[in-house]
Amino acid sequence: MRVSVLWFGRPSASPFEGEVATYRARVQRRWAAADVALKPAAGNRASDPLRALHKEAEAAQAHLAGDWLRVALDEEGECLDSVGFARLLGDAEDGGRAGVGFIIGSDLGLDGALRAAADHRLSLSRMTLPHLLARLFLWEQLFRATHILGGGGYHRQRVQ
Repeated sequence: MRVSVLWFGRPSASPFEGEVATYRARVQRRWAAADVALKPAAGNRASDPLRALHKEAEAAQAHLAGDWLRVALDEEGECLDSVGFARLLGDAEDGGRAGVGFIIGSDLGLDGALRAAADHRLSLSRMTLPHLLARLFLWEQLFRATHILGGGGYHRQRVQ
């Protein structure tokens, strides 16, 4: 199975590139993993944000094959704990999915049609996170999921 994190922005603008690369490399021990930076839609973002969101949705969809599980990161999506998140990935793996694509919106968010078409809507927190921080958090949780599914020692259950 493959895992891709699609996000809008410039890697050079992120202070978290080293950490993202570290977690992505660790995830690759189990799944082929890609971190895909997409260009935010240009032109009239402030005056026509719906057009920009639609263009960004088209760019994200172009990167995901038809048999991939699409997960839109959405503050109104389902909140899972780490074990539930690992179960989502394990079910995709066991179900023979070619991959799981996570889509993190730009500063404008995600297109409503893209959110509606996603197989899952996932919230990393009920708080609004900057998309670069959400990306780092997601990569860490992907790595944690590999240990939960593989029986590694990185994830520890609560002692008390």
